[in-house]
Amino acid sequence: MNIVLVEPEIPQNTGNIARTCAATGAKLHLIRPLGFSLADKYLKRAGLDYWNLMTYTVYDNIEEFYARNPDANCYYATKKAARSYADVRYRPDDYLVFGRESRGLDEGLLSGVYDRCIRIPMRGEARSLNLSNSVAVVLYEALRQQDFAGLQQAGSLTEAGAGAEWVDYV
Repeated sequence: MNIVLVEPEIPQNTGNIARTCAATGAKLHLIRPLGFSLADKYLKRAGLDYWNLMTYTVYDNIEEFYARNPDANCYYATKKAARSYADVRYRPDDYLVFGRESRGLDEGLLSGVYDRCIRIPMRGEARSLNLSNSVAVVLYEALRQQDFAGLQQAGSLTEAGAGAEWVDYV
């Protein structure tokens, strides 16, 4: 899977998304202008030590992204979409495109790809979800549809934790 962030503004969100990409094997695509430096301490802190576990590419603008990924099968996340993200059948190499935190994706872009737009259902009074949460919701649905291929699906207790008692803090 591929996650595309168009002009992300908040380093902590991008760091969290980088961490999600590392955990899932998704590739991250960042389209400038970025609202932060890639050396930003908040970006690195949010991504923890996962940056070396993921792949990312930076583009100067959306045109460069399209030129370098001419066969990209993109889905555009926006609250303005008519259909739910859960109504799409995703393929392993699809691109999930998300806009900036303050304004989302530009309507000029969306008007040309409206049949490829998806939304996360929510109450009408809510303007939006956090960007990193939105990425996780849509990405994990796409991965679920692919039976979480390549991901570890079961965990186990450690020896030390196996006999530990739960502490009730009520």
